[in-house]
Amino acid sequence: MLSRAAVVDVVQTALTRRRRAEAITMSRTIAFLRRHTVHFLLIYDLAPDYLERRGAFRNEHLKLAWDAQQRGEIVIAGALADPADKAVLLFSGESSDAAERFARADPYVVNGLVTQWHVRPWITVVGQDASTPVRPE
Repeated sequence: MLSRAAVVDVVQTALTRRRRAEAITMSRTIAFLRRHTVHFLLIYDLAPDYLERRGAFRNEHLKLAWDAQQRGEIVIAGALADPADKAVLLFSGESSDAAERFARADPYVVNGLVTQWHVRPWITVVGQDASTPVRPE
């Protein structure tokens, strides 16, 4: 039977190795993102009364979105249907900064039509506009 100290040592060693592996993975991901223009998905969770309330803020929201598209930040964007409970905005760039700035300024977010949002890097590999095209051999 292992002593308590031995068990603690084994657990600490395992945690250290896991943290090191996670740090290496994160470091590689960050390095990849810095070397490539990638896509970022801005994902909105919409309030249950989104459709009823959006009219008051839609013009300002669309102006913000079209301005971002003109700057080359938004590729395509829109709400999901049936049910209209989420929206997805595809951004392109070297970092998630533009997507995060957009969300913070969006009248849908500011006025509570979006209950929460998050940005995810999306490593696109197929299609004319893929950020990292990968073709079969």
